[in-house]
Order: sequence, then structure tokens, then C-alpha cells
Amino acid sequence: MAPLRGRVVVVTGASGGVGRAVVRELGARGAKVALIARGTAGLGAAAVDVGVEGGSGQVYEADVADYDQLRQAAERIEAEMGPIAVWINTAFSSVFAKFADISVDEYQRTTEVTYLGYVWGTKVALDLMGPRNAGAIVQTGSALSQRGIPLQSAYCGAKHAIKGFTESLRTELLADHSGIHVTLVQLPAVNTPQFDWVLSKLRRHPQPVPPIYQPEVAARAIVYAAEHPERKEYWVGTSTVATLLAQRVAPALVDRYLARTGTSSQLTDEKPPSGVANLWKPADESTDYGAHGSFDSRSHARSPQVWLSQHRVPAFLTLAGGVAAAAVAALRRRKR
Repeated sequence: MAPLRGRVVVVTGASGGVGRAVVRELGARGAKVALIARGTAGLGAAAVDVGVEGGSGQVYEADVADYDQLRQAAERIEAEMGPIAVWINTAFSSVFAKFADISVDEYQRTTEVTYLGYVWGTKVALDLMGPRNAGAIVQTGSALSQRGIPLQSAYCGAKHAIKGFTESLRTELLADHSGIHVTLVQLPAVNTPQFDWVLSKLRRHPQPVPPIYQPEVAARAIVYAAEHPERKEYWVGTSTVATLLAQRVAPALVDRYLARTGTSSQLTDEKPPSGVANLWKPADESTDYGAHGSFDSRSHARSPQVWLSQHRVPAFLTLAGGVAAAAVAALRRRKR
């Protein structure tokens, strides 16, 4: 994939959280960023951020759960900004609650936004990229796409579905020798406004499961994936690596561990936020929440694991060289 400078990149969920950090990173790369979300205040501020960073941004209000709205927004983007080179799906919503406490309408709406929003965005992107046989689609995933946790059944279910959908699509593109690539970026817990504006039925304020990373860590990984979309997946954060590997090795043991710790690790001692929930309408319609949530003091701004994930070959060669050198040194000592 060519550098993103001057190329049109679409970001859904661009007004806040990870999406907001992504558009800033794209602006720093000189991209032409099309920002899709529902919140007027958040979208306007995000477009300003893109310009401040050195790119150009245009706002397109749309609900990702509505295919027709997304299609119309994408057609406007191509008419006004040029052909879409990259489509990045980050938009989502959810409910913090036990499954038994979530209504049918709430569960359906979460699935339509968080899962079908990715499906519709991907379909629109493929339809437009298809005649050019070029482009990249980046799906913002989560360690929870392979490991469900309590209080987030709607979100975990949607992320599991995104992974299965993306794998199926990727095999089809590979079979067709397509010039369009799709990749998945698996994120850890991130300090975003999600924990202030997602509908919560809990008695205490929800929090990300530590360790927590700043949204800029996720954004750098996502933009890197947009520039290198040939790989199937990228894992971000040591906690993501540990979670996914533990799930492969001992999933039943992880079930029991999360049954004991999964609820308490997601709750603070504070009262839950009141009056704000973005499930049915945007929380940032009149207020700009930005990229960061309430946990700056506890969040990591760097992740060495991300660099290792992006540079697997040189990292492996360095490790192999170190092992070989140690082996040679040990052999020489024995000969003495």
C-alpha cells in the first residue's frame, strides 16, 4: 500500500475515542480524511484536529447501522474528495450490564451498530473499490473478539462476529486474487469516553480492564495496518497477546478466572455517570468528548509489543542472532 499522504481515508466513529485518535494520526500523515459519525460537535472538532495535524478533513453525518445512510455518505465522499483508498471501521456502541438485564431492543441496537455497522461499511467500501481493484479495509477489533467477559455480552458477541465475517471475506478476496486487502487490528483496553457515554446499568462507574492504553497507541497501530494491510491480524498490547494465547491454551480455566475477577475488574468505586448514553442518539451532539476517557493517570502511552508486532522479521532475526551468539559463547567455554 502506498503512503497515505493525499489519499482519501474514511473513518467511521471518527468523532471520539479511538476513531478520534485515528483521524489525528491520519492528519499527521497528510491524508484526506472523511469523518463519519453521528455527533455534530465531535465531528466538527475532529475535522479541526485533522487540519491542525496537517491533513484535510470533511464531515459526513451518518448512522453506521443504516446501510443507505452509509452508502449515500460514501458516494458523496467520492464525488467531493476523490476515490476512497482506505476504509477504517471503528464505530460501535454497547451496554454495560448482565445479559439478563439487557432488553431485546438494546441488544438488537448494539448488534446493528457494532457488528452490522462494520458489515455495511465494508460492503460500501468493496462496492466502490471493486472497479479499481485496489484499496484497504481495516477492522478495529478487540481481544474480546476471541474471549468473552462478563457485563459485555453484546459487545463481545459483536466483536466475535466481526472476526468471523472478516476471515470469511479475506478468504474470498484471496481466492479472487483481489487487489483489495482487509485486515483486523485486535486492541486491548483503551482509555476512551466509552466508559462515560455507553449505556450502563451498573451500580458503579465502569472502567477498562487494566492494563489500560491511551487511544494514540491504538491509532498508531491502526494507521500502520492501513499502510500495510496484507497481514491477516495485528495484536496491540501485551494484555491482548496474553489474553489471546491463554484462550488458545486453557479456555475453560480462563472462564473460571473471569467468573471470579471479571466483574470487579471492570468497576470503580465511583457512582455511574447519569444522563448520558450513546446507544440511541449521539452523546457528542452538543459536547465534544475528544479521544481520551477518564483514566489518563492509569493509561500507558507506549506499547513495545506493537513495534515487535509490526517488525516481526527483524525482531525474530535479532532474537535468533542473540540465541546463536549465546550458544557459540557457551560452546567455546566448554571447549576450554
